[in-house]
Amino acid sequence: MVTATLHTLETAPEAAKPRLEEAIKTYGMVPNLYAVMAESPSLLEGYFQLHRLAEASGFSPEERTVVWLTINVANQCHYCVPAHTMIAQAEKIDTAIIDALRDETPLPSDRLEALRSFALAIRETHGHPSEAATSRFFKAGYDNKAMMDLLVIYAQKILSNFTNSLFDTPVDAPFQVFAWEPATE
Repeated sequence: MVTATLHTLETAPEAAKPRLEEAIKTYGMVPNLYAVMAESPSLLEGYFQLHRLAEASGFSPEERTVVWLTINVANQCHYCVPAHTMIAQAEKIDTAIIDALRDETPLPSDRLEALRSFALAIRETHGHPSEAATSRFFKAGYDNKAMMDLLVIYAQKILSNFTNSLFDTPVDAPFQVFAWEPATE
C-alpha cells in the first residue's frame, strides 16, 4: 500500500485548488478522495469531468446508482461503496435497491437487473460481453447510447476505485455509517 498526502486547500497544487474549492462549496468539506487525487490535478480534473458527464448521461439517478454501486462493489472499493450509499439515500433511491447492490443480490426490477448484469459483463470481459448479455441489455430497453453512457460511468469508477485501492483512502466521517466489507466466499 502506498501512502498518499491528504491535501487541503492550503497544501494542494495550485491547479487542484479550484476543484477543492468547488468541493467545499458543494459538500462543506474536501472529501478524502479529492484530497488524495489533488496530488495529480489531472486525475482530479478527469474525475470531476467524468462525474459531470455521468450525471448528464441518459441514466436516471436510480440507474446511475445501479452502475456506480455495481462497479464499486465489484472493485471492492471500501471508500466508494459507503460514499455512493450516502449519495443514493440523499437521492431517495429505494433502500431495497441499495441493499441488493451492496449485498450482490438480485434487484427488484428486471430492467435494473439487466443494467447491473451488463455493467458486470463489461467489467468481467474487459469490454467483450457475450451476445446473450448484450441481448438482455437491449431487451430491457437500453440502446447503444446507454451502452456508451455506461462506459463513461465505468471510466469514472476506475479513477476513484483504483485511487482508493492504491492509496487506501480513509473513509470520511459522514460515510462511515455506511461502511462496507466485501463478501467473503
